[in-house]
Amino acid sequence: MKEVAVFLIYDGRLTFSPQNQTIKLPNINFMKDSGAVFLNAYSNSPICCPSRAALWSGRFVHLMESWNNYKCLNHDYPTWMKILQKYGYYTKVYGKTDYTSGHHSVSNRVEAWTRDVKFLLRQEGRPTTVLTGNESTVRVMDHDWQNVDEATKWIRHKATQLDQPFVLSLGLNLPHPYPTPSMGEACGGSTFKTSPYWLKKVKYHSIRIPKWLAFSEMHPVDFYSSYTKNCTGNFTNQDILDIRSFYYAMCAETDLMLGEILTALHDTGLENNTYVIFTSDHGELAMEHRQFYKMSMYEGSSHVPLLMIGPGISGGQQISNLVSLVDIYPTLLDIAGIPIPGNISGYSLFPLLKGFEEEVSVKKLRPDWIFSEFHGCNVNASTYMIRTGHWKYVAYADGIIVPSQLFDLSADPDELKNVATKYLDVTSALDKKLRSILNYPEVSKTVHQYNKLQFVKWKRSLGKNYTDVIANLRWHEDWQKDPATYENAIKKWLYSPARM
Repeated sequence: MKEVAVFLIYDGRLTFSPQNQTIKLPNINFMKDSGAVFLNAYSNSPICCPSRAALWSGRFVHLMESWNNYKCLNHDYPTWMKILQKYGYYTKVYGKTDYTSGHHSVSNRVEAWTRDVKFLLRQEGRPTTVLTGNESTVRVMDHDWQNVDEATKWIRHKATQLDQPFVLSLGLNLPHPYPTPSMGEACGGSTFKTSPYWLKKVKYHSIRIPKWLAFSEMHPVDFYSSYTKNCTGNFTNQDILDIRSFYYAMCAETDLMLGEILTALHDTGLENNTYVIFTSDHGELAMEHRQFYKMSMYEGSSHVPLLMIGPGISGGQQISNLVSLVDIYPTLLDIAGIPIPGNISGYSLFPLLKGFEEEVSVKKLRPDWIFSEFHGCNVNASTYMIRTGHWKYVAYADGIIVPSQLFDLSADPDELKNVATKYLDVTSALDKKLRSILNYPEVSKTVHQYNKLQFVKWKRSLGKNYTDVIANLRWHEDWQKDPATYENAIKKWLYSPARM
């Protein structure tokens, strides 16, 4: 048995939403017609590294202590790739993996560690758009295309010669926003870039301008996120349309990359015994809730694409069960006939697929909820989300010092009405369910203590250079206007009693 795993990045709603008339995604549509699309798939932590750590380990983020983009899995962790290799699979990886510790910028780490310091600093460049090339420019993201070319070449010339099953992982950056050099050496990714070739494929008249709450009505964590992402300034409707249209154009380029893989499998005859899994580590808010990027439990950020095609999978399946990225690990082991470890947080997806239902009796029964958590930068409190049915419940910190949120996704798909106090019985029941998954106040305390310890170690390692370094991180435009105030806020935070 052979399979290919393709990991990309974008909002999962683009793969199935009937409202999506903005951009054609022919290769996604091919996978929908030929296999199964999971309508309710979620990231277990809506940021790059922790989400990928959950995907590669099959375990929830707090179990692995994957707290931020710098703190994830050890290099020797037995990922599904290593398990498959142990059982005789030929393994190959191209592009982004991003699930081990020790990566990402210093700025990203420091912002995560200091997220509950009592200051507001813009940590990102203002989201912007850049048009490059001309109407013949198909390949905009050169680095991704290099990896796609290498992967397709490997399929055509190496995979066809193997006498053992293979697993191929291809990780792309698109449609993640590009770096913004104006933010300095530690620049974040706030530039949506595409070419006229892709932009002309976007149907502007179909783009919906998201509704925003007034600042006074925003949840305190949302305001912090919007501010640190540099999104509290004025945006015209045209600004928002441009950001969203460029994002959709970037998704279309990503879809073509997927098509190159599917074509290579078809041309070599490997598609007949190859499973293809298309998914993502997080989505993109693209100016929903006055934010871009991810780091949020809102649908645009946490709801991810998940599609499968392969032997025995009937076409045209739309599966509504709640699933998440920790399910990829047991699914891949299921494909290979490898026993699934008992400590895995996820469940194989195969019992949900037509033709495989009879296997459900020998599998552990899937719960009727999914769980996600976030502990990184641009959010000033650890965040925990549980979704079951049409309810989404979001708790913060210790569940007391920051108000919780409850959304009815059937009545309020835009998640603009927090009904936590209106439906107290639902709120109480979901909080109890959340606490049965983890003791989230204690996890929040652990993260808080970790952040302080790591910051102190980093500060000491810099010695006399500390003042210059911290003043020139990604927040430098704000910091340098009043460095003494921000320095004092950090000192007060370091010596204050433990909080969450």
